[in-house]
Amino acid sequence: MTDGRAFGFYEAVHARPDGESTVRRCAAHAASLDYDGVVVRNHGDARSDADVDAVSDETGVDVVDGLEVRADSPQQASGYVGNYRPKYTVLLVHGGTNAMNRFAVEQERVDVLAHPMRGDGDFNHVLAKAAAEHGVRVEFDLSGVLRSTGGQRVQAISDLRKLRELVEQYDAPYVVSADGRSHRHLRGPRALAAVGEQVGFSREQVEAGLREWGRLVARNREVTDPDYVEPGVRRGRYDEHADAFDVDTDS
Repeated sequence: MTDGRAFGFYEAVHARPDGESTVRRCAAHAASLDYDGVVVRNHGDARSDADVDAVSDETGVDVVDGLEVRADSPQQASGYVGNYRPKYTVLLVHGGTNAMNRFAVEQERVDVLAHPMRGDGDFNHVLAKAAAEHGVRVEFDLSGVLRSTGGQRVQAISDLRKLRELVEQYDAPYVVSADGRSHRHLRGPRALAAVGEQVGFSREQVEAGLREWGRLVARNREVTDPDYVEPGVRRGRYDEHADAFDVDTDS
C-alpha cells in the first residue's frame, strides 16, 4: 500500500438520522480531536441530507459524503452498489455475515468492507486474498473494544487480532474506525492508537488506517474529476476536442 503519511487523519461516523448527532456536531468535535476529515457513513435507508460542503467550510474539517450499503443478500447489495456508487465519494458495505463479507471483497466498486467480524461474520485467508486483489479496504472496527464490556469486549479483541493477522499476512488494505453513532463516540488518533495496541497493532499501523480514509477520498475524487483520464493523466486546460492531455510526471 502506498505510504499514507501525506494524508491527515480521518474518521467515519453515522450522523443523524442514522446516528444521534448532526453532521456538523460530529465534524466540529472531530476538529477538536485533531482530525482532518470525517466520512459520513450513514446506511442507505437513513441517508443524511446535510450539505457537506457547507459544514466543511464552517468547521474547517473535510466532510465527505459516504454511504454504507446494508442489504439482506448479495443480490440486493449488488443493486444498491450499482445505484449508489456514482453518487457517493466513499462506498462501504455493511459486513457481518459470511455472504456479505465475501460479496464486498470481490467488488472493485466497493471501497470498504465494514466491521466484517460483527454478528455471525467471519474472515479467512480466501477473503483476505480477495480484498488485496480487488483493493477493498477491510475495516478494523474498534467499537467493540471501546463500548463493550466483559465477554463481549474479550471476543471483540480476539476477533480483531485474528483479522489483523490475516490482513498482515496477505497485505490487504485496511482502515481503522471507532464506528461512532454519536460525536461522543469519537476518540482522538492517540486514544485509538492506544486501543489498537491492545489488539497487537503498532501505533504506526493504527495511524496508517486512519490516514487511509483520506487517501481513499483523494483517489475517488480524482477519478470522478471530469478532467481525469488515468492516474497521472488529465485533460489539458484548452482541450476542446478531448485529444490533448496534461501528464503529471510526479505521479
